[in-house]
Amino acid sequence: MGPAHRPPARRAVLAAAGAALVATLSACAGSAGAVPEPRAPEPASTAGLTRADVDAWLDEKVPAALEEGRIAGATVAVVHDGEILTARGFGEADVAAGTPVDPDGTLFRVGSVSKMFTATAVMQLVEDGEVDLDTDVEQYTHLGLDLEHPVTLRHLLTHTPGFEERIAGLIGAPGSSADLRASLVTDPPEQVYEPGTTPAYSNYGNALAGYVVEAVSGQPFEEYVAEHVLAPAGMTSSSFAQPLPDGLAQRVALGYPTSDDPATPFEVVGQPPAGALSATATDMARFMLAHLGQQDGAQDGELVLSDATRELMQQPALDAGTLGALATGPRMGLGWFDESRHGHRVVGHGGDTTTFHSHLQLWPDDATGIYLSLSSTGAGGAAYLLRDDLLDGFADRYFPADGTAGTSAVDDATRGEHAQAMAGAYESTRGFHSTFLTALGPVQPTRVQVVADDRLLFTPGPGQLGPAVYEEVEPWVYRQVDGDRVLAVRTDDAGRVQLLGHDSAMSMTPVGAVRSAAVPVLAGAVGVLLLTLLAWAVGRLVRAVRSRRGSPAASTAPAAPAAGRLRLPRTLTRVAALCAVLAVAGWVYVVVTLIGLQPVPSLVVRAVQVLTVLGVLGLAAAVWRLVAEVRTRTGRLRVAGAALTVVAFAATAWSANLLLLTSPDLTY
Repeated sequence: MGPAHRPPARRAVLAAAGAALVATLSACAGSAGAVPEPRAPEPASTAGLTRADVDAWLDEKVPAALEEGRIAGATVAVVHDGEILTARGFGEADVAAGTPVDPDGTLFRVGSVSKMFTATAVMQLVEDGEVDLDTDVEQYTHLGLDLEHPVTLRHLLTHTPGFEERIAGLIGAPGSSADLRASLVTDPPEQVYEPGTTPAYSNYGNALAGYVVEAVSGQPFEEYVAEHVLAPAGMTSSSFAQPLPDGLAQRVALGYPTSDDPATPFEVVGQPPAGALSATATDMARFMLAHLGQQDGAQDGELVLSDATRELMQQPALDAGTLGALATGPRMGLGWFDESRHGHRVVGHGGDTTTFHSHLQLWPDDATGIYLSLSSTGAGGAAYLLRDDLLDGFADRYFPADGTAGTSAVDDATRGEHAQAMAGAYESTRGFHSTFLTALGPVQPTRVQVVADDRLLFTPGPGQLGPAVYEEVEPWVYRQVDGDRVLAVRTDDAGRVQLLGHDSAMSMTPVGAVRSAAVPVLAGAVGVLLLTLLAWAVGRLVRAVRSRRGSPAASTAPAAPAAGRLRLPRTLTRVAALCAVLAVAGWVYVVVTLIGLQPVPSLVVRAVQVLTVLGVLGLAAAVWRLVAEVRTRTGRLRVAGAALTVVAFAATAWSANLLLLTSPDLTY
């Protein structure tokens, strides 16, 4: 489950031929985009935040966007001043049946917005004195994770426990069941950062927080949340259960890649606290009211949380003591992202499954909240664009910026110097460090270049689909031009960039020169090996054709004894080259499948690893062949070709080792 940020690449065309494969790998590096045009804000509403005005605005925007983007359905709820201002359904919950979306009756999968319910459950236990935010969670869970650094609930709720990413088991097979404890103890992720220091969004961390709820309460997580969060909030049509109970299962919207595609099966989230909730728009409105201190429909008058606990959750939960300079930028609350805009305090959380895309925002000082969910990714990722457009438009229309732009507190020379230090490629800390997916960081970097002397062009913008331009407004603090996003930078004593924090729970590190080179080197090496195979195949074909025609040809073959010495090393080199090419093709297939959240059998991954090892061992065969070519004096051209092959195999071995492609560990 992920927050609302740029989507993973799920559609990649695998090359059938080796040449196309190399082109695919080389293209992964991408290129810097053009400076984007400033976004024109929507005009402010003259009527103000009223039901009639919000409904008219939604009617103007949503139906047309659904049709154009081929999105099956959408649901939206807005709360204001203690009441559900409006709850709307658009499009169809079941395209084939023509069932319309009902905001009161149709459940949508909310993805990582579920994490706010997990955080709420944790804070209930904190409020009751059952757990402490700063105690090692092992004392509550007894899972025996054997972490290098103790992890606390504060770390888990702020996405700073230091875990690397894991995607195995994130979405289970249709009809499967989720086992929270087993998902936490089976192949847990490595702890790669010291807790509290590095924002790195973690589904595993949130699931661990959910298990604390289960272990301390003595109830299964789903049952605890149903009894202590959903019921007191009046959320009678919502559940973390997988599959849904009979009374709700027939009311859940179907998810679609696009509205023209067949529906996808009900997604079983392998770690339920991180993203398993299904809920109606009106129920999500009641949850917003509960977190605004305006609870509606509470069971027996029971509050979900006290005012003090609610306010604690919405305040930054970490400071410069652990975050360092990142504390000058947006910081996580206890579960809430800081999404402030237009000078207003805003907290929120987004969520994505493979087909559902949701977001919830609260404007605590303005007694307002908005929730939306879409049931298709849409053509070209249209759901991501529509979600951003609705959130931006809502802010512009009802809480417009005052139009006064602050001046930079940094002089021109320093801005230019800092901009040059920032230029380069970055990878997300929410990545893979100990598994074969580590290549994804340098393959899909965020590129930063200096424009207009001291501004920075990010391609893509942090947490965004397209490019974005930032300017320095305070030392090492950057604000998006014509936007509200803020970045904070942590540097070392020499002024070199160490970490770039954005979106509260996200950060990026510079991609080192060695990691940046790994994939291009591998692509180039495999390209050379592919060309040697093609040259050999073409040569054999030409000789065969000439032989059939009886054409005379000058013989370049060595004498029989020399040919015998060359035959085996040449054959082994060619076999190893073929293995290397097939291995890289296999890795492309494995990686593309996994980032699409589809399973790959372990035997397939192991087979690709065997091909990789055989390709790496080709270095020995290539050296043997080179020595044999030199000793038999086959000519400068053959010796040069053999030497180039040695270099290609050496590059393949180096890249495969750096990218952990030969690691015996198959976890991901």
